[in-house]
Amino acid sequence: MPFFDEMFLNTGHPRDPYDRFSEWFAREDPKKLKAKQREAKNIFRNIGITFNVYDDDEPEERLIPFDFIPRILSKNEWENISLGIEQRVRAINDFLNDVYNHQEILKAGIIPENMLAQNKAFLPQMIGMTPPGGIFTHIVGIDLVRTGANEFFVLEDNVRTPSGVSYMLENRETMLNMFPELFLENKIQPVSQYPETLYRALIECQPPNPSCVEISVAVLTPGIYNAAYFEHSFLADKMSVPLVQSNDLRTRGGRLVMRTTRGFKPIDVLYRRVDDSFIDPLNFDPHS
Repeated sequence: MPFFDEMFLNTGHPRDPYDRFSEWFAREDPKKLKAKQREAKNIFRNIGITFNVYDDDEPEERLIPFDFIPRILSKNEWENISLGIEQRVRAINDFLNDVYNHQEILKAGIIPENMLAQNKAFLPQMIGMTPPGGIFTHIVGIDLVRTGANEFFVLEDNVRTPSGVSYMLENRETMLNMFPELFLENKIQPVSQYPETLYRALIECQPPNPSCVEISVAVLTPGIYNAAYFEHSFLADKMSVPLVQSNDLRTRGGRLVMRTTRGFKPIDVLYRRVDDSFIDPLNFDPHS
């Protein structure tokens, strides 16, 4: 099966985005790089940067893999990918808005009705429901694979509770500490602003409330035994917002509130990292 070599051309020369990295890599001592690899594993183990796959035969948590050979995208490549992903997310949101309301896509016969009805992710309880702002998908994780010089394919659209961004941030931080010369010699787009960008996006989701002086945001986690708990606590810490579980929450006077040491405090925006079926035991999974 043919594959695309992201680093080298058929001639054996590096592709333009990898030109400087290839020169650096050729100068490095393989023993030093292997030692750095082991050091990164120890750092991840000490910090607790782990994940688990629920359907995996091996229940123990595993360390996030660290690869000092990065996937490098040029500015033009990244701009094209960004435009494509933005278009895709808008299309997904419009699709969800349609299937839970007018269902024009079914009436037109574009997709068969049984394909929708038999899909486990489809929630009949949501029919006729339009979320605030008409936005179903606030945060989306798109899995891509590169198959050519100017060709990418989407492996999966994670539009419910996508995980993994914290691993990317920690990976970049580790790379920056171990190989600072790479960041001095190359113009690398920073990613450290992600928590701030996420916080601003959450703030923009707040319902109209002119009397609200300070907007309260919280991150909802299933708890310490969840496979992505590291990320939940990581993002809450980076955004300087509370990390809450379901037993921390109540409704008072039509408002969602969280329990604090000073009593209950209103929550304006809740970033849930809980799967759809576990949100409400009355309407969805009764065992949640």
